[in-house]
Amino acid sequence: MPVAWNNAAERAPAGTGAFCHAAGGPPYASARLWPHRSLPARGFAAFIAAFACMILIPVVPLLGTPVFWGLLPFGAGAVLALFYSLQRSYSDGDLVEELTLWSDRVELVRHDPRQPDRSWNANPHWIRVSIRNGTRPVENYLTLSGNGREVELGAFLSPEERLVLEDELRLRLARLAQL
Repeated sequence: MPVAWNNAAERAPAGTGAFCHAAGGPPYASARLWPHRSLPARGFAAFIAAFACMILIPVVPLLGTPVFWGLLPFGAGAVLALFYSLQRSYSDGDLVEELTLWSDRVELVRHDPRQPDRSWNANPHWIRVSIRNGTRPVENYLTLSGNGREVELGAFLSPEERLVLEDELRLRLARLAQL
């Protein structure tokens, strides 16, 4: 699952204001969520090279003929178009959501590759974690409500991963309320 949780110690340090955002304390827990990468960098290069070789197969017998020069721009264009579209898809995968939990604040920051960062925060005692089990807008739609807003969490995760994330988040919020 493309979620990494960083947990603080189970018990708060002796100092006052432990796990408190207002006092500048460390977060109780934080999670970093990112989309799946089905094609690693090495696979990306290998796929482009294999595609270029496949494009060359029907063109090689035409070497030295005027038809070769007519087909070459289209083959090169196809390789460049594939490269550009995969590169664009790869940069879209740089999307990251960071969820941070303190005793007095929960903060969600979404880092989009082509948009400014978006953030949301609320008091953890008033947050509602909910999941909608329908197909609209997506299956197992996970949201956080609080501070007058409702935000989506982990839109790029699979429905099963959103269920697991909901359980983990509810567990951490319950532990945080006991501190």
